[in-house]
Amino acid sequence: MTPIPSMRWPDHLFLIGCGNMAGQMLSRWLDCGLDPARVTVLRPSGRPVADGVTVITDYPSALPAGTTVLLGMKPYQIADVAAALAPLCRADTPIISILAGTTLADLRARFPAARDIVRAMPNLPVGLGEGVTALFTDATTGQTGKADVEALIQPLGLAEWIADESLFNQVTALSGCGPAFLFRFADALARAGEAIGIPADQAARMALATVQGSANMAARASAHAGDSPAILADRVASPGGMTRQGLNVLDADDRLLTLLTDTLAAARDRGEAMARGE
Repeated sequence: MTPIPSMRWPDHLFLIGCGNMAGQMLSRWLDCGLDPARVTVLRPSGRPVADGVTVITDYPSALPAGTTVLLGMKPYQIADVAAALAPLCRADTPIISILAGTTLADLRARFPAARDIVRAMPNLPVGLGEGVTALFTDATTGQTGKADVEALIQPLGLAEWIADESLFNQVTALSGCGPAFLFRFADALARAGEAIGIPADQAARMALATVQGSANMAARASAHAGDSPAILADRVASPGGMTRQGLNVLDADDRLLTLLTDTLAAARDRGEAMARGE
């Protein structure tokens, strides 16, 4: 991976936890040129993360100047983490939280000294630089703080600032959970191909390549011509042809739209229940 020469990396990055999502983010940052000597990861297991990255099992006595903190542990651990971490944070210690269901107000209450606090909700493709990260903060976080966070997120893919924090569960349902739904679709497309007579291994390869190529095509068409996926679908579907006949099945009574709306609503509702501690 070629480093990004114009990147403004934090002087130091302190990760609390380095599980699946935080690990993907860190991997991408390191690929893009973040010096591993600038990174410290706190994980109780002490397991190595990447060459040159310092891993500790307990909190340090102080944070280096210019430290940005990434909260990447499990959300239920916030009380214990904040009790140990908050005394180390100063007004100029930016905090980025990827904790689902943990509101900005909760974070500010637990880290009262920190000025710049941003909620972020990435999805797994951030490890490839093709992810989506929703961002939210309030007026307490300055424009410089917002710009610094956005610059850090930029190598991960698309960054979208959310104006209303109450939409976080909806956004999480769409982009955070979305990769799993797309994986399920790709699997179903392959299995459907097998069901109509294509050998299973060929159907799997063809379905995955079709999903990948179509997604790339849609992204390019949107960026260059502003064409939506709906427009592209209609262009592919000749009147009376095979594609149109298949689309007629998906479009009947808005069955695909209804299915996906129900899917996102179920994910959103679970997020809201988790936020209530249920």
